[in-house]
Amino acid sequence: MTHPTFPARLPAPVRAAAIMTAAGIAFAGLNVALQWATMTAGAPPPAAAFWQYLIALLLTLPLILRGGGLRTKHPLWHLLRVMLAAGGVQVWVMGLSVVPIWQAIALSMTSPFFVVAGAALLLRERVTAARLAATVAGFTGAMVILAPWSESFSAYSLLPVAAAALWAGTSLITKMLTRHEPASGITVYMLALLLPFNALAWGGIGFEMPPAEAWTALLVAGALTALAQYLLTAAYASADATYLQPFDDLKLPLNILLGWIVFAQAPGLGFWPGAALIVIASLSLMRRET
Repeated sequence: MTHPTFPARLPAPVRAAAIMTAAGIAFAGLNVALQWATMTAGAPPPAAAFWQYLIALLLTLPLILRGGGLRTKHPLWHLLRVMLAAGGVQVWVMGLSVVPIWQAIALSMTSPFFVVAGAALLLRERVTAARLAATVAGFTGAMVILAPWSESFSAYSLLPVAAAALWAGTSLITKMLTRHEPASGITVYMLALLLPFNALAWGGIGFEMPPAEAWTALLVAGALTALAQYLLTAAYASADATYLQPFDDLKLPLNILLGWIVFAQAPGLGFWPGAALIVIASLSLMRRET
């Protein structure tokens, strides 16, 4: 398991965008499963996060047994990456338990600004006018969908913003590690090192177990977590972080559509022009980079 099997004849920017979009589809599915486990089935968020990542780790055991490129010369970077990710996971699951999925995902779209700024300062990537314009357009589309001026906006909606900031740091370290290590090893380290952090958070509520009704959703969330993390890492190994951010914005319409289907949370009128702006920005950037 070294790289997703996208057609080799595709131009590199198109292939990287396809991998990032596939990761977004996987993330959309796991977010819906996770919200169902917590909001509908009543699983405590810390317990849901622990079991989600334990299941994902168990499903990646073949990578460990086959070697999977687990040797690393950057253990401290892996640890810092996991610490940021663990904080983001706990805040994110807490947010999903109290706010609608479309609102949480829209607010998480602030992450590209952190990533683009960090990629320019820390990774020395080029922030071209086209990349910056596409990032701003994607964020604008997210805000049109979110409508922070509406009555549905609450203080709890700030939780996904905190998660977005933490995950932006995780993305930057991921991009740095892909220059030296394979996607399989980076994925396994993330899942394995997250367990102690999630266990501490779960212990804080007395290791309360999820109810029986939540386990199917947690199994689905775990499987999609393993897939999404691998695809995300492979995408960063294929292209610049600043280029990939607008394609990360595609998670928003995907999550909203799945939330609409599963939870009957119908999007408002602002969804359609906002989603169109995100898609147009992503496709325009991909065409320009190709």
